[in-house]
Amino acid sequence: MADECFGQPRLAAIYDALDCDRSDLDAYVRMAEEFEARRVLDIGCGTGVFALLLAPRGIEVVGVDPAGASIDVARSKPGSERVRWICGDSAALPPLRVDLATMTGNVAQAIADPRMWQSTLRRAYEALRPGGRLVFETRDPARRAWEEWNREESYRVTGIPGVGVVESWVQVIEVSLPLVTFRWTYVFAADGQVLTSDSTLRFRERQEVEAELVAQGYVVEDVRDAPDRPGREFVFVARRPW
Repeated sequence: MADECFGQPRLAAIYDALDCDRSDLDAYVRMAEEFEARRVLDIGCGTGVFALLLAPRGIEVVGVDPAGASIDVARSKPGSERVRWICGDSAALPPLRVDLATMTGNVAQAIADPRMWQSTLRRAYEALRPGGRLVFETRDPARRAWEEWNREESYRVTGIPGVGVVESWVQVIEVSLPLVTFRWTYVFAADGQVLTSDSTLRFRERQEVEAELVAQGYVVEDVRDAPDRPGREFVFVARRPW
């Protein structure tokens, strides 16, 4: 199931405007170059920002996401015809042989159900060619990122062309580790509509993630730091053996 901020058309349409700094994706572009990837599977592609960074580089990209509204936004963007878009979770994937599979941003943590997480790792493994890699990030639980998720630190007012002014903020609803549930609120000044979107993230320990990857047949090649959040996240590089 997709969160409302991705699946509700009015929220999906403004997602990029509210999250306009995607410098976090630079590291993933560099890794695609580092691994000489010509075919990439972007799991949880959302509105297609990362997929559309890769496609102009001559990379064949498949973007999959369960949120139909986000896929609709992705398909409406310039250059979208270069990407193969699939609405669904990893179970909806056709047979593939890609060089690189990615889960950027919160995607890995948003797959909070353990069985769904194991299934996603397995489906990604099946989509990779021998020697291909899965790359994703997850926050270090020890850094307790959720303590900064409150209205005081997150409140902002954004003017969006064609939409008007939108107020937004986040508040934590429940912390029951390893799960953290929080709610984004959006207020549209044009008509006063208030929309909310609840999300739950699973904060996995490094050793837990490594064990899950090994159990699905991967070789954990590297665990890197996230350049945009140094010391706060793990970036896993896992390889399907030759």
